[in-house]
Amino acid sequence: MRHRTVTYFADADAAFSALADPTRRAVLDLLRRERLPAGRIARPFSISRPAISKHLRLLRRARLVREHRSGRNRIYELDPAPLRAVDSWLSRYRAFWETGLANLKKFVEAQHALEISKARTKKRRKKSMEDSQWPNRK
Repeated sequence: MRHRTVTYFADADAAFSALADPTRRAVLDLLRRERLPAGRIARPFSISRPAISKHLRLLRRARLVREHRSGRNRIYELDPAPLRAVDSWLSRYRAFWETGLANLKKFVEAQHALEISKARTKKRRKKSMEDSQWPNRK
């Protein structure tokens, strides 16, 4: 019997491998909305049906899609379970990026406030110099 963590990482590796291809991601996007037969999955793509079949086979092996037979048709549906492993892995990086983006926001806001402050100070100095050059102007 395989250890649970070994299975977890094997599933995640298979899912990452499957998700690496933009065509397979597009197929998953189609299946996210509804169950579809292979022929309808192939329609929006400019590649051949056998090529789509290969992509579907890889998605099945990665357990990202399930296949059901209905007469002559093979109906495919999304199985989001392996995406949990991907999401779990990404969650560590999501926290990193959220922290990084929050720090970047603080920095940009501080720089903006500093620039506004400098512009106001420069404007006050200019006005002060103008007033000192023309004392009887008022």
